[in-house]
Amino acid sequence: MGSIHYSIHPQQVGNLVGFERMIERVNQMQTQTSNKNNYPPYNIAKTGEDTYRVEIACAGFNEDDFDIELKDSILTVSAAKEDEDTTEYVFRGIAARPFTRTFTLAETIEVEDVTLVNGMLEISLVNVIPEEQRPKKFSVNSQKTLLQE
Repeated sequence: MGSIHYSIHPQQVGNLVGFERMIERVNQMQTQTSNKNNYPPYNIAKTGEDTYRVEIACAGFNEDDFDIELKDSILTVSAAKEDEDTTEYVFRGIAARPFTRTFTLAETIEVEDVTLVNGMLEISLVNVIPEEQRPKKFSVNSQKTLLQE
């Protein structure tokens, strides 16, 4: 799946009422994407109709090295390792350097669980749509009016 880049022309903004926050978030995501490096690699999987899983390859880190925060629909995953390793490596190909990854989530997405399994940090997400925001179905009623004289 390739990258999708959105461009909102200033004239289009005039036709959008109440979307200021969404436009700001799209612009923020574009800035974040253009400034990102590829470390550490990650996957985002849709695991159900309303569930997702973010998988981040984190070889060399343990549970205490992570700081994970969800604030204003921005999921931030940071990790830093105390460099207590005194081993003299001939070659060190497993990077355990500090990192910060951010993911912009929909306002209805919540973190359900976070686990570290075999060097993969797995963040389970669920889309909790409030009842008042769920789609509503309406039936069409026909009223027959009788003229009475």
